[in-house]
Amino acid sequence: MQSVHLGSYNFGLPTLIKITQDGNNLIMTTMQRTYLAFQHNCRLSTLQATVTAIKTVASLEEPNRSLFKQAKDDDHVVITDSTIFHPQGGGQPSDVGHMTSGAGARFDVHMVRMSAAAQGEVLHFGRFADADADAASVFRPGETVTQVIDAEKRLLYSRYHTAGHVLGAAVRHLVEKEVAGFDETKASHFPDSASCEFQGLIDSKWKDAIQQRVDEYVEKDMAVEIDWWDEDDFRANGMERLIPDRAALGMADGEKFRVVKIVGAETYPCGGTHVQSTRQCGRTMVKKISRAKGTSRVGYFLP
Repeated sequence: MQSVHLGSYNFGLPTLIKITQDGNNLIMTTMQRTYLAFQHNCRLSTLQATVTAIKTVASLEEPNRSLFKQAKDDDHVVITDSTIFHPQGGGQPSDVGHMTSGAGARFDVHMVRMSAAAQGEVLHFGRFADADADAASVFRPGETVTQVIDAEKRLLYSRYHTAGHVLGAAVRHLVEKEVAGFDETKASHFPDSASCEFQGLIDSKWKDAIQQRVDEYVEKDMAVEIDWWDEDDFRANGMERLIPDRAALGMADGEKFRVVKIVGAETYPCGGTHVQSTRQCGRTMVKKISRAKGTSRVGYFLP
């Protein structure tokens, strides 16, 4: 199952209703999650958000402290009710940028990750521009801040992510019936290590054909669309193999999964950011095909 394209994302609503049982009593708890604004409009470069918490990295739970190993003593985490920043996950790097308050205080965002301790909470790791200021007096819970992403990096990451799906679709359509036990497994869309992995051994003789099919998809300028599906939608489209694990993602019944459609090629469950058409990926170069232990990796890069 292609769960790699999902990563640790929350889909749909910003709140999760969790029902637990204590003896004969049912307990309903509403859990606030960070609203992922970029999943609904990945072309935004700024967003107004409300600060919900400011923490020192040292005060975080151990699982969250380990998410940003480069953190220094004066680094902080800012949590907001919504975010324009894509957290690292699903094979895509995190956005970087900054937040500013109405009074002009600035927090530089160096890394964004989903919390390992609180389901659906996004952690913005970074440092206040005025390192000597008391963080609590710079940003306050309840205060509105302006989030700004590095738009140039966002575009690059979006191009790489879409190109990875284009490559995955090209490989599937060419070799699915030619390679025993074929399936797509995971992918990395980091610019310095972009590749797609597949179950089954794909011979290097397929490289030229894969490149040709990728070129065709890019040249066709296929639209890239975002949609929201439930399990029945996957089944109706003959894509049962891609139904995500709702429980593993912490999703409530009734929430829909975000999918990315490369119209005319393939559909993937995916929480990442994308360009609007395959042509916007630009020239996508297929690197070597490597094989080991029953799996194949097809690398790619955008020159």
